[in-house]
Amino acid sequence: MIIVWGKVEIQPEHLDAAKILSAEHVERSLAEPGCLHHSAQVSIDKPSTIVFYEEWQDMPALQVHFKVPASIQFVESIAKIAIAPPTLKIFDAEQLQ
Repeated sequence: MIIVWGKVEIQPEHLDAAKILSAEHVERSLAEPGCLHHSAQVSIDKPSTIVFYEEWQDMPALQVHFKVPASIQFVESIAKIAIAPPTLKIFDAEQLQ
């Protein structure tokens, strides 16, 4: 399983727009093959920061996700209203039982 963790700090006046964009992106992503979980949350300690958590079946599924035109558009749109470039970390994880 692949885990993606990301965050982006949004200009305060654009936070509502960022929440809408993020919700739409999560909904689209959940419908993609290989997407096991996708969510976005507003950070408790930094309310202008949106944190993303994703689980993907495998790296090929995530790579397809990154190439989806709507995903590319989301990244471009969110970057325009961000204070700094988004941070993204990708982990190859094995579930322990």
